[in-house]
Amino acid sequence: MFVRAFTRWNLIAIAVGALLAGVPSIAFDFWLGGMVDRQGRVEVESAAHRAIALVDFRLGQAAAALDRLAAEDPKASSLGACGPDAVAAMRRADFLAPPIKEITFVSPDGVTLCSDRSIPADDRKIVSSETLPLAGGLTLDLIQFADAGSMVRLRRMAGAGPNQMAALVPTSLLLPQATIQDSPFSAYARVSTGSGFFVGDVGRPPAVGEDQLSATASSDRFGLQATIRVPRAMLPAERIGFRWIGLVVTAAILLIVGIFAWLMPRRRLPHDPIAEMERALKDGEFVPYYQPVVDIRSGQLRGAEVLVRWRKSDGTLVLPGTFIPLAESSGLIRAMTRDLMRRVCVEAGPAIGRRPALKISFNFAGQLFSDENIVNEVRNIFARSPIKLSQVVLELTERDPVENFTETRRTIAALQGLGVCIAIDDVGTGHSGLSCMLKLGADIIKIDKMFVDAIGTDRNSTTIVETLVDLAHNLRMDVVAEGVENFEQVTHLRELGVRSAQGYVFAPPLPGSSFLKLIEAIDPLAVAADEAAERPAA
Repeated sequence: MFVRAFTRWNLIAIAVGALLAGVPSIAFDFWLGGMVDRQGRVEVESAAHRAIALVDFRLGQAAAALDRLAAEDPKASSLGACGPDAVAAMRRADFLAPPIKEITFVSPDGVTLCSDRSIPADDRKIVSSETLPLAGGLTLDLIQFADAGSMVRLRRMAGAGPNQMAALVPTSLLLPQATIQDSPFSAYARVSTGSGFFVGDVGRPPAVGEDQLSATASSDRFGLQATIRVPRAMLPAERIGFRWIGLVVTAAILLIVGIFAWLMPRRRLPHDPIAEMERALKDGEFVPYYQPVVDIRSGQLRGAEVLVRWRKSDGTLVLPGTFIPLAESSGLIRAMTRDLMRRVCVEAGPAIGRRPALKISFNFAGQLFSDENIVNEVRNIFARSPIKLSQVVLELTERDPVENFTETRRTIAALQGLGVCIAIDDVGTGHSGLSCMLKLGADIIKIDKMFVDAIGTDRNSTTIVETLVDLAHNLRMDVVAEGVENFEQVTHLRELGVRSAQGYVFAPPLPGSSFLKLIEAIDPLAVAADEAAERPAA
Protein backbone atom coordinates (compact mmCIF):
# COMPACT_ATOMS: atom_id res chain seq x y z
CA MET A 1 0.00 0.00 0.00
CA PHE A 2 2.84 2.36 0.92
CA VAL A 3 4.79 1.43 -2.18
CA ARG A 4 1.80 2.03 -4.42
CA ALA A 5 1.13 5.42 -2.76
CA PHE A 6 4.77 6.39 -3.12
CA THR A 7 4.80 5.47 -6.78
CA ARG A 8 1.57 7.29 -7.48
CA TRP A 9 2.75 10.49 -5.79
CA ASN A 10 6.07 10.31 -7.52
CA LEU A 11 4.32 10.03 -10.84
CA ILE A 12 2.18 13.03 -10.00
CA ALA A 13 5.24 15.01 -8.89
CA ILE A 14 7.11 14.12 -12.06
CA ALA A 15 4.15 15.15 -14.23
CA VAL A 16 3.73 18.46 -12.37
CA GLY A 17 7.46 19.11 -12.48
CA ALA A 18 7.59 18.43 -16.19
CA LEU A 19 4.64 20.74 -16.79
CA LEU A 20 6.08 23.54 -14.66
CA ALA A 21 9.50 23.14 -16.28
CA GLY A 22 7.95 23.12 -19.75
CA VAL A 23 6.11 26.43 -19.32
CA PRO A 24 9.24 28.64 -19.26
CA SER A 25 10.74 26.58 -22.07
CA ILE A 26 7.69 27.13 -24.26
CA ALA A 27 7.68 30.83 -23.40
CA PHE A 28 11.36 31.03 -24.27
CA ASP A 29 10.67 29.24 -27.56
CA PHE A 30 8.04 31.81 -28.55
CA TRP A 31 10.29 34.67 -27.45
CA LEU A 32 13.19 33.27 -29.45
CA GLY A 33 10.98 32.88 -32.52
CA GLY A 34 9.86 36.50 -32.28
CA MET A 35 13.41 37.71 -31.76
CA VAL A 36 14.70 35.80 -34.79
CA ASP A 37 11.80 37.12 -36.87
CA ARG A 38 12.66 40.70 -35.89
CA GLN A 39 16.33 40.09 -36.58
CA GLY A 40 15.43 38.64 -39.95
CA ARG A 41 13.52 41.79 -40.88
CA VAL A 42 16.48 43.92 -39.81
CA GLU A 43 18.83 41.81 -41.96
CA VAL A 44 16.57 42.05 -45.00
CA GLU A 45 16.24 45.83 -44.64
CA SER A 46 20.00 46.09 -44.19
CA ALA A 47 20.52 44.03 -47.35
CA ALA A 48 18.25 46.39 -49.30
CA HIS A 49 20.20 49.42 -48.09
CA ARG A 50 23.51 47.73 -48.95
CA ALA A 51 22.17 46.94 -52.43
CA ILE A 52 21.16 50.55 -53.06
CA ALA A 53 24.50 51.74 -51.65
CA LEU A 54 26.19 49.59 -54.30
CA VAL A 55 24.01 51.24 -56.97
CA ASP A 56 24.94 54.72 -55.71
CA PHE A 57 28.61 53.78 -55.58
CA ARG A 58 28.80 52.34 -59.13
CA LEU A 59 26.75 55.08 -60.77
CA GLY A 60 28.60 57.68 -58.70
CA GLN A 61 31.85 56.49 -60.27
CA ALA A 62 30.32 56.84 -63.73
CA ALA A 63 28.97 60.32 -62.96
CA ALA A 64 32.37 61.41 -61.64
CA ALA A 65 34.02 60.17 -64.85
CA LEU A 66 31.63 62.31 -66.94
CA ASP A 67 32.37 65.30 -64.71
CA ARG A 68 36.12 64.84 -65.21
CA LEU A 69 35.64 64.49 -68.96
CA ALA A 70 33.58 67.69 -69.11
CA ALA A 71 36.20 69.51 -67.04
CA GLU A 72 38.88 68.66 -69.62
CA ASP A 73 36.97 70.58 -72.33
CA PRO A 74 34.25 72.87 -70.86
CA LYS A 75 33.16 74.05 -74.33
CA ALA A 76 33.20 70.52 -75.76
CA SER A 77 35.05 71.77 -78.83
CA SER A 78 37.46 68.87 -79.18
CA LEU A 79 34.90 66.30 -78.05
CA GLY A 80 32.39 67.51 -80.57
CA ALA A 81 34.91 67.01 -83.35
CA CYS A 82 35.25 63.36 -82.30
CA GLY A 83 38.88 63.35 -83.31
CA PRO A 84 41.74 61.28 -81.83
CA ASP A 85 42.06 63.67 -78.88
CA ALA A 86 38.37 63.25 -78.06
CA VAL A 87 38.58 59.45 -78.15
CA ALA A 88 41.74 59.51 -76.03
CA ALA A 89 40.01 61.75 -73.45
CA MET A 90 37.03 59.39 -73.28
CA ARG A 91 39.33 56.41 -72.85
CA ARG A 92 41.12 58.12 -69.99
CA ALA A 93 37.83 58.84 -68.26
CA ASP A 94 36.72 55.24 -68.88
CA PHE A 95 39.95 53.88 -67.38
CA LEU A 96 39.46 55.83 -64.14
CA ALA A 97 35.94 54.43 -63.61
CA PRO A 98 35.93 50.59 -63.53
CA PRO A 99 32.11 50.19 -63.78
CA ILE A 100 31.89 51.98 -67.14
CA LYS A 101 31.55 49.75 -70.21
CA GLU A 102 31.53 52.54 -72.79
CA ILE A 103 31.66 56.34 -73.02
CA THR A 104 29.96 57.98 -76.00
CA PHE A 105 29.30 61.44 -77.37
CA VAL A 106 25.68 61.74 -78.60
CA SER A 107 23.67 64.33 -80.50
CA PRO A 108 20.42 65.84 -79.14
CA ASP A 109 18.40 63.29 -81.14
CA GLY A 110 20.33 60.40 -79.58
CA VAL A 111 22.67 59.57 -82.47
CA THR A 112 26.07 58.29 -81.30
CA LEU A 113 28.76 60.62 -82.70
CA CYS A 114 31.80 58.81 -81.34
CA SER A 115 32.73 56.21 -78.73
CA ASP A 116 35.78 54.90 -76.90
CA ARG A 117 34.75 51.33 -77.75
CA SER A 118 33.63 49.42 -80.82
CA ILE A 119 30.11 48.55 -79.62
CA PRO A 120 27.67 48.98 -82.55
CA ALA A 121 25.57 52.12 -82.10
CA ASP A 122 22.50 50.90 -83.98
CA ASP A 123 21.61 47.88 -81.84
CA ARG A 124 20.37 49.75 -78.79
CA LYS A 125 16.90 50.90 -77.79
CA ILE A 126 15.96 53.34 -75.03
CA VAL A 127 13.41 51.59 -72.80
CA SER A 128 12.98 54.45 -70.33
CA SER A 129 14.49 57.84 -69.66
CA GLU A 130 14.31 59.79 -66.39
CA THR A 131 15.78 63.16 -65.41
CA LEU A 132 17.66 63.10 -62.10
CA PRO A 133 17.15 66.46 -60.33
CA LEU A 134 19.42 65.51 -57.42
CA ALA A 135 22.30 64.31 -59.62
CA GLY A 136 23.45 67.63 -61.06
CA GLY A 137 21.52 67.61 -64.32
CA LEU A 138 22.09 63.97 -65.21
CA THR A 139 19.61 61.85 -67.15
CA LEU A 140 19.31 58.09 -66.59
CA ASP A 141 18.38 55.86 -69.52
CA LEU A 142 17.61 52.14 -69.52
CA ILE A 143 19.10 50.73 -72.75
CA GLN A 144 18.02 47.44 -74.33
CA PHE A 145 20.43 45.79 -76.80
CA ALA A 146 19.59 43.53 -79.72
CA ASP A 147 21.08 40.51 -77.93
CA ALA A 148 18.53 41.00 -75.10
CA GLY A 149 21.17 42.46 -72.79
CA SER A 150 20.58 45.75 -71.00
CA MET A 151 22.64 48.57 -69.52
CA VAL A 152 22.06 51.76 -67.60
CA ARG A 153 23.23 54.95 -69.28
CA LEU A 154 23.98 58.27 -67.61
CA ARG A 155 23.88 61.38 -69.81
CA ARG A 156 24.92 64.96 -69.15
CA MET A 157 25.42 68.09 -71.21
CA ALA A 158 28.89 68.59 -72.69
CA GLY A 159 29.79 72.22 -72.21
CA ALA A 160 27.62 74.93 -73.76
CA GLY A 161 26.67 72.97 -76.89
CA PRO A 162 23.56 70.86 -77.48
CA ASN A 163 25.42 67.55 -77.54
CA GLN A 164 25.75 65.22 -74.56
CA MET A 165 28.25 62.81 -73.03
CA ALA A 166 27.01 59.40 -71.93
CA ALA A 167 28.42 56.51 -69.88
CA LEU A 168 27.12 52.93 -70.12
CA VAL A 169 27.15 50.74 -66.99
CA PRO A 170 26.21 47.02 -67.20
CA THR A 171 23.18 46.23 -65.05
CA SER A 172 25.00 43.22 -63.58
CA LEU A 173 27.36 45.61 -61.75
CA LEU A 174 24.36 47.17 -59.98
CA LEU A 175 23.28 43.87 -58.44
CA PRO A 176 24.66 42.39 -55.19
CA GLN A 177 26.88 39.35 -55.72
CA ALA A 178 27.91 38.61 -52.13
CA THR A 179 26.60 39.03 -48.62
CA ILE A 180 28.31 41.15 -45.96
CA GLN A 181 30.26 38.00 -44.97
CA ASP A 182 31.54 37.64 -48.57
CA SER A 183 29.51 34.46 -49.14
CA PRO A 184 27.52 34.11 -52.39
CA PHE A 185 24.30 36.14 -52.45
CA SER A 186 21.49 33.63 -51.81
CA ALA A 187 18.43 35.88 -51.45
CA TYR A 188 16.50 37.47 -54.31
CA ALA A 189 17.33 41.05 -55.30
CA ARG A 190 15.56 43.15 -57.93
CA VAL A 191 16.59 46.61 -59.11
CA SER A 192 14.16 48.85 -61.00
CA THR A 193 13.87 52.48 -62.07
CA GLY A 194 11.82 54.99 -60.12
CA SER A 195 9.00 54.59 -62.63
CA GLY A 196 9.02 50.81 -62.24
CA PHE A 197 10.99 49.62 -65.28
CA PHE A 198 12.92 46.40 -64.63
CA VAL A 199 16.72 46.89 -64.51
CA GLY A 200 17.96 43.48 -63.34
CA ASP A 201 17.69 40.79 -60.70
CA VAL A 202 19.81 38.13 -59.03
CA GLY A 203 18.96 35.02 -57.01
CA ARG A 204 15.90 32.75 -56.97
CA PRO A 205 12.61 34.57 -56.41
CA PRO A 206 10.40 32.99 -53.71
CA ALA A 207 7.61 30.80 -55.03
CA VAL A 208 4.07 32.12 -55.23
CA GLY A 209 2.45 31.83 -51.82
CA GLU A 210 5.77 31.12 -50.07
CA ASP A 211 6.13 32.85 -46.70
CA GLN A 212 8.79 35.52 -47.11
CA LEU A 213 10.29 38.77 -45.82
CA SER A 214 10.91 41.72 -48.14
CA ALA A 215 12.31 45.25 -47.98
CA THR A 216 12.86 48.07 -50.48
CA ALA A 217 15.37 50.92 -50.49
CA SER A 218 15.60 53.83 -52.93
CA SER A 219 18.44 55.95 -54.25
CA ASP A 220 17.73 59.65 -53.74
CA ARG A 221 20.41 60.63 -56.26
CA PHE A 222 19.80 58.19 -59.13
CA GLY A 223 16.16 57.23 -58.56
CA LEU A 224 16.66 53.44 -58.67
CA GLN A 225 14.99 51.05 -56.23
CA ALA A 226 16.38 47.81 -54.76
CA THR A 227 14.00 45.17 -53.40
CA ILE A 228 15.23 42.18 -51.38
CA ARG A 229 12.97 39.14 -50.85
CA VAL A 230 13.98 36.23 -48.60
CA PRO A 231 11.90 33.08 -47.91
CA ARG A 232 11.19 32.87 -44.20
CA ALA A 233 12.44 29.28 -44.27
CA MET A 234 15.97 30.64 -44.86
CA LEU A 235 16.00 32.33 -41.45
CA PRO A 236 18.22 30.58 -38.89
CA ALA A 237 15.34 29.77 -36.55
CA GLU A 238 13.33 28.17 -39.34
CA ARG A 239 16.25 26.05 -40.54
CA ILE A 240 16.92 24.83 -36.99
CA GLY A 241 13.21 24.17 -36.43
CA PHE A 242 12.69 25.90 -33.09
CA ARG A 243 9.08 26.64 -33.93
CA TRP A 244 8.26 22.94 -34.26
CA ILE A 245 9.61 21.64 -30.96
CA GLY A 246 6.71 19.85 -29.28
CA LEU A 247 5.57 20.18 -25.72
CA VAL A 248 6.32 16.55 -24.88
CA VAL A 249 9.88 16.64 -26.20
CA THR A 250 10.59 19.92 -24.40
CA ALA A 251 9.19 18.63 -21.11
CA ALA A 252 11.08 15.34 -21.41
CA ILE A 253 14.41 17.05 -22.08
CA LEU A 254 13.96 19.49 -19.23
CA LEU A 255 12.93 16.66 -16.89
CA ILE A 256 16.05 14.67 -17.74
CA VAL A 257 18.20 17.76 -17.27
CA GLY A 258 16.53 18.47 -13.93
CA ILE A 259 17.11 14.94 -12.62
CA PHE A 260 20.71 14.63 -13.67
CA ALA A 261 21.86 18.27 -13.48
CA TRP A 262 23.46 17.74 -10.04
CA LEU A 263 25.42 14.78 -11.40
CA MET A 264 26.81 16.59 -14.40
CA PRO A 265 29.76 19.00 -14.23
CA ARG A 266 29.06 22.58 -15.19
CA ARG A 267 29.71 23.11 -18.85
CA ARG A 268 31.68 26.08 -20.03
CA LEU A 269 30.08 28.74 -22.14
CA PRO A 270 30.64 28.46 -25.89
CA HIS A 271 33.87 29.87 -27.23
CA ASP A 272 33.56 33.65 -27.70
CA PRO A 273 36.21 34.85 -30.18
CA ILE A 274 35.54 38.54 -29.49
CA ALA A 275 36.03 38.05 -25.75
CA GLU A 276 39.25 36.14 -26.47
CA MET A 277 40.49 38.99 -28.68
CA GLU A 278 39.67 41.52 -25.96
CA ARG A 279 41.66 39.45 -23.47
CA ALA A 280 44.56 39.10 -25.93
CA LEU A 281 44.58 42.85 -26.51
CA LYS A 282 44.68 43.47 -22.77
CA ASP A 283 47.52 40.95 -22.35
CA GLY A 284 49.57 42.48 -25.18
CA GLU A 285 49.43 39.46 -27.49
CA PHE A 286 49.02 41.55 -30.68
CA VAL A 287 52.55 42.44 -31.73
CA PRO A 288 53.99 44.46 -34.65
CA TYR A 289 55.95 42.89 -37.49
CA TYR A 290 57.83 45.07 -39.95
CA GLN A 291 58.08 44.52 -43.72
CA PRO A 292 60.93 46.67 -45.09
CA VAL A 293 60.34 49.11 -47.94
CA VAL A 294 63.45 49.40 -50.14
CA ASP A 295 64.67 51.94 -52.69
CA ILE A 296 65.17 49.64 -55.70
CA ARG A 297 67.55 52.10 -57.35
CA SER A 298 69.99 52.72 -54.51
CA GLY A 299 69.30 49.71 -52.29
CA GLN A 300 68.71 51.96 -49.29
CA LEU A 301 66.05 51.29 -46.68
CA ARG A 302 63.13 53.72 -46.98
CA GLY A 303 61.07 52.46 -44.07
CA ALA A 304 58.65 49.63 -43.28
CA GLU A 305 54.99 48.68 -43.23
CA VAL A 306 53.75 47.53 -39.83
CA LEU A 307 51.76 44.29 -39.93
CA VAL A 308 50.03 42.86 -36.86
CA ARG A 309 50.49 39.29 -35.63
CA TRP A 310 48.71 37.52 -32.77
CA ARG A 311 51.32 35.78 -30.65
CA LYS A 312 49.36 33.59 -28.25
CA SER A 313 50.59 32.58 -24.82
CA ASP A 314 51.59 29.13 -26.11
CA GLY A 315 53.82 30.70 -28.78
CA THR A 316 51.41 30.15 -31.68
CA LEU A 317 51.57 32.93 -34.28
CA VAL A 318 48.23 33.79 -35.92
CA LEU A 319 48.21 35.71 -39.23
CA PRO A 320 45.98 38.80 -39.55
CA GLY A 321 43.64 37.31 -42.17
CA THR A 322 42.17 35.18 -39.38
CA PHE A 323 41.24 37.94 -36.93
CA ILE A 324 41.30 41.36 -38.68
CA PRO A 325 37.82 41.00 -40.30
CA LEU A 326 36.31 40.16 -36.90
CA ALA A 327 38.20 43.03 -35.28
CA GLU A 328 36.75 45.43 -37.86
CA SER A 329 33.18 44.17 -37.56
CA SER A 330 33.29 44.18 -33.74
CA GLY A 331 34.89 47.63 -33.45
CA LEU A 332 38.08 46.29 -31.80
CA ILE A 333 40.16 47.44 -34.76
CA ARG A 334 40.45 50.95 -33.31
CA ALA A 335 41.90 49.84 -29.99
CA MET A 336 44.11 47.32 -31.79
CA THR A 337 45.49 50.01 -34.13
CA ARG A 338 46.19 52.40 -31.24
CA ASP A 339 47.97 49.65 -29.30
CA LEU A 340 50.05 48.76 -32.36
CA MET A 341 51.19 52.36 -32.87
CA ARG A 342 52.17 52.70 -29.19
CA ARG A 343 54.15 49.45 -29.35
CA VAL A 344 56.04 50.65 -32.44
CA CYS A 345 56.86 53.94 -30.67
CA VAL A 346 58.39 52.04 -27.75
CA GLU A 347 60.05 49.23 -29.70
CA ALA A 348 61.40 50.96 -32.81
CA GLY A 349 60.88 54.65 -32.01
CA PRO A 350 64.50 55.53 -31.11
CA ALA A 351 65.97 53.78 -34.17
CA ILE A 352 63.45 55.32 -36.59
CA GLY A 353 63.51 58.75 -34.97
CA ARG A 354 67.29 59.02 -35.47
CA ARG A 355 66.79 58.47 -39.21
CA PRO A 356 64.41 61.19 -40.48
CA ALA A 357 64.39 59.71 -43.99
CA LEU A 358 62.70 56.51 -42.82
CA LYS A 359 58.91 56.25 -42.84
CA ILE A 360 56.75 53.82 -40.88
CA SER A 361 53.34 52.78 -42.30
CA PHE A 362 50.23 51.57 -40.48
CA ASN A 363 47.14 49.99 -42.05
CA PHE A 364 44.02 52.00 -41.20
CA ALA A 365 40.55 50.56 -41.75
CA GLY A 366 38.21 52.85 -43.67
CA GLN A 367 35.96 53.29 -40.61
CA LEU A 368 38.81 54.99 -38.71
CA PHE A 369 39.11 57.75 -41.31
CA SER A 370 35.41 58.59 -40.91
CA ASP A 371 35.96 59.77 -37.31
CA GLU A 372 37.74 63.10 -36.82
CA ASN A 373 38.68 62.10 -33.24
CA ILE A 374 41.32 59.82 -34.73
CA VAL A 375 43.35 62.95 -35.57
CA ASN A 376 43.84 63.81 -31.89
CA GLU A 377 44.59 60.18 -31.07
CA VAL A 378 47.36 60.00 -33.67
CA ARG A 379 48.79 63.33 -32.49
CA ASN A 380 48.81 62.23 -28.83
CA ILE A 381 50.37 58.82 -29.55
CA PHE A 382 53.37 60.31 -31.37
CA ALA A 383 53.64 63.48 -29.23
CA ARG A 384 56.24 61.95 -26.87
CA SER A 385 57.71 59.52 -29.38
CA PRO A 386 61.04 59.94 -31.18
CA ILE A 387 59.11 59.20 -34.37
CA LYS A 388 58.03 62.46 -35.98
CA LEU A 389 54.58 62.78 -37.49
CA SER A 390 56.25 63.52 -40.84
CA GLN A 391 57.63 59.94 -40.71
CA VAL A 392 54.18 58.39 -40.25
CA VAL A 393 52.19 56.92 -43.17
CA LEU A 394 48.60 55.78 -42.74
CA GLU A 395 47.39 53.33 -45.40
CA LEU A 396 43.70 53.38 -46.31
CA THR A 397 42.77 49.74 -46.75
CA GLU A 398 40.07 48.86 -49.30
CA ARG A 399 38.26 45.99 -47.61
CA ASP A 400 35.30 48.34 -47.18
CA PRO A 401 34.14 51.08 -49.54
CA VAL A 402 34.46 54.70 -48.42
CA GLU A 403 30.86 55.49 -47.54
CA ASN A 404 31.25 59.17 -46.71
CA PHE A 405 33.84 60.91 -48.87
CA THR A 406 33.23 64.29 -47.22
CA GLU A 407 34.04 63.13 -43.67
CA THR A 408 36.91 60.94 -44.84
CA ARG A 409 38.45 63.75 -46.89
CA ARG A 410 38.13 66.16 -43.93
CA THR A 411 39.88 63.68 -41.62
CA ILE A 412 42.63 63.00 -44.17
CA ALA A 413 43.22 66.73 -44.63
CA ALA A 414 43.53 67.18 -40.85
CA LEU A 415 46.04 64.32 -40.62
CA GLN A 416 48.02 65.75 -43.51
CA GLY A 417 48.01 69.06 -41.64
CA LEU A 418 49.94 67.29 -38.87
CA GLY A 419 52.51 66.14 -41.42
CA VAL A 420 51.18 62.58 -41.76
CA CYS A 421 51.25 61.01 -45.24
CA ILE A 422 48.25 59.09 -46.59
CA ALA A 423 48.63 56.03 -48.83
CA ILE A 424 45.99 54.14 -50.82
CA ASP A 425 46.59 50.41 -50.51
CA ASP A 426 45.92 47.81 -53.25
CA VAL A 427 45.21 50.43 -55.92
CA GLY A 428 43.15 49.05 -58.78
CA THR A 429 41.72 46.03 -56.95
CA GLY A 430 39.62 47.41 -54.08
CA HIS A 431 36.29 49.18 -53.82
CA SER A 432 37.52 52.67 -54.73
CA GLY A 433 40.94 52.49 -56.39
CA LEU A 434 41.82 55.48 -58.50
CA SER A 435 38.64 57.26 -57.47
CA CYS A 436 39.93 57.27 -53.88
CA MET A 437 43.33 58.47 -54.97
CA LEU A 438 41.90 61.41 -56.92
CA LYS A 439 39.14 62.45 -54.53
CA LEU A 440 40.83 61.88 -51.17
CA GLY A 441 44.11 63.61 -51.98
CA ALA A 442 46.45 60.75 -51.06
CA ASP A 443 50.25 61.17 -51.04
CA ILE A 444 51.27 57.59 -51.93
CA ILE A 445 49.76 54.79 -54.00
CA LYS A 446 50.67 51.14 -53.47
CA ILE A 447 50.48 48.89 -56.54
CA ASP A 448 48.87 45.57 -55.66
CA LYS A 449 50.78 42.29 -55.86
CA MET A 450 48.32 41.06 -58.52
CA PHE A 451 49.79 43.50 -61.06
CA VAL A 452 53.38 42.95 -59.91
CA ASP A 453 53.06 39.18 -60.38
CA ALA A 454 52.03 39.62 -64.02
CA ILE A 455 54.47 42.39 -64.91
CA GLY A 456 56.75 41.47 -67.79
CA THR A 457 54.52 38.54 -68.80
CA ASP A 458 51.10 40.15 -69.21
CA ARG A 459 50.96 43.22 -71.43
CA ASN A 460 47.79 44.56 -69.81
CA SER A 461 49.30 44.46 -66.31
CA THR A 462 52.46 46.17 -67.54
CA THR A 463 50.37 48.89 -69.18
CA ILE A 464 48.31 49.39 -66.01
CA VAL A 465 51.44 49.73 -63.87
CA GLU A 466 52.98 52.15 -66.35
CA THR A 467 49.79 54.23 -66.39
CA LEU A 468 49.60 54.28 -62.60
CA VAL A 469 53.21 55.39 -62.31
CA ASP A 470 52.77 58.18 -64.88
CA LEU A 471 49.57 59.34 -63.22
CA ALA A 472 51.17 59.32 -59.77
CA HIS A 473 54.19 61.27 -60.96
CA ASN A 474 51.95 63.86 -62.63
CA LEU A 475 50.06 64.24 -59.35
CA ARG A 476 53.36 64.41 -57.42
CA MET A 477 52.66 61.21 -55.55
CA ASP A 478 55.05 58.45 -54.50
CA VAL A 479 54.61 54.89 -55.75
CA VAL A 480 55.33 51.67 -53.80
CA ALA A 481 55.09 48.21 -55.39
CA GLU A 482 53.87 45.42 -53.08
CA GLY A 483 54.55 41.68 -53.15
CA VAL A 484 57.81 41.77 -55.14
CA GLU A 485 59.22 38.24 -55.11
CA ASN A 486 62.04 38.09 -57.67
CA PHE A 487 64.71 40.29 -59.22
CA GLU A 488 63.11 40.17 -62.67
CA GLN A 489 60.16 42.04 -61.21
CA VAL A 490 62.57 44.51 -59.62
CA THR A 491 64.16 45.14 -63.03
CA HIS A 492 60.79 45.69 -64.74
CA LEU A 493 59.58 48.00 -61.98
CA ARG A 494 62.76 50.03 -62.16
CA GLU A 495 62.35 50.41 -65.93
CA LEU A 496 58.76 51.60 -65.45
CA GLY A 497 59.88 54.33 -63.05
CA VAL A 498 58.96 52.72 -59.71
CA ARG A 499 61.41 53.64 -56.98
CA SER A 500 60.16 51.91 -53.84
CA ALA A 501 59.08 48.30 -53.31
CA GLN A 502 58.48 45.70 -50.63
CA GLY A 503 58.23 41.92 -50.71
CA TYR A 504 59.93 38.65 -49.95
CA VAL A 505 62.71 39.31 -52.47
CA PHE A 506 64.01 41.84 -49.93
CA ALA A 507 62.71 40.46 -46.61
CA PRO A 508 59.56 38.90 -45.12
CA PRO A 509 57.72 40.67 -42.31
CA LEU A 510 60.24 40.75 -39.45
CA PRO A 511 59.76 40.79 -35.66
CA GLY A 512 60.95 43.95 -33.95
CA SER A 513 64.36 42.63 -32.89
CA SER A 514 65.24 41.46 -36.41
CA PHE A 515 64.05 44.70 -37.99
CA LEU A 516 66.21 46.78 -35.62
CA LYS A 517 69.24 44.66 -36.52
CA LEU A 518 68.47 45.25 -40.20
CA ILE A 519 68.39 49.02 -39.66
CA GLU A 520 71.73 48.94 -37.85
CA ALA A 521 73.28 46.76 -40.57
CA ILE A 522 72.12 48.99 -43.42
CA ASP A 523 72.73 52.37 -41.77
CA PRO A 524 75.26 51.94 -38.90
CA LEU A 525 76.89 55.33 -39.50
CA ALA A 526 73.69 57.14 -38.58
CA VAL A 527 73.72 55.51 -35.14
CA ALA A 528 77.37 56.25 -34.59
CA ALA A 529 76.89 59.87 -35.62
CA ASP A 530 73.93 60.30 -33.27
CA GLU A 531 75.84 58.78 -30.35
CA ALA A 532 78.80 61.07 -31.02
CA ALA A 533 76.50 64.09 -31.11
CA GLU A 534 74.91 63.11 -27.80
CA ARG A 535 78.28 62.45 -26.10
CA PRO A 536 79.30 65.51 -23.94
CA ALA A 537 82.37 67.43 -25.06
CA ALA A 538 85.59 66.77 -23.14
